[in-house]
Amino acid sequence: MIPAGDVAADPAAVAAGELLAAIGAVRRTTRRAVRGASAHEPLPAAWSELLRLAARQPGITVAEAARELRLAPNTVSTMVGHLADQDLISRGRSSADGRTVRLTVTARARQRLAQWRDLRAELTGQALAGLTEHDQQTLTAAIPALMRLAEQMEER
Repeated sequence: MIPAGDVAADPAAVAAGELLAAIGAVRRTTRRAVRGASAHEPLPAAWSELLRLAARQPGITVAEAARELRLAPNTVSTMVGHLADQDLISRGRSSADGRTVRLTVTARARQRLAQWRDLRAELTGQALAGLTEHDQQTLTAAIPALMRLAEQMEER
């Protein structure tokens, strides 16, 4: 274990810090670009993340979503209320336990998510096209390693 003040001495820790800074910069600039090009008022990032999760896992409970998103259940419950008010998520009762609320995205939310995903991919594709062929190949080659890194971190 590296002492807290000695992180700079560890090349892996330095690389990790630079990687996270780069990923953060890409996420922020992507979000800003989409916000500027989108016809819809953007949702807060946490709301979008909850919608994407409910789209991937229809019927997920608030408690399960909170665990997955690493948020407090009351925070997720508040987000669900806001999303339901906008007709982006629906709450249904579990047939097995009527006290349990199951979340599903609405058709409106699916359409909005698809538009956002398409716009995000289009804007990122345009930016990638502006890079050198070498940079494009380097980024493409890094995708499997980044996915393995995410899996490795999820296991911890």
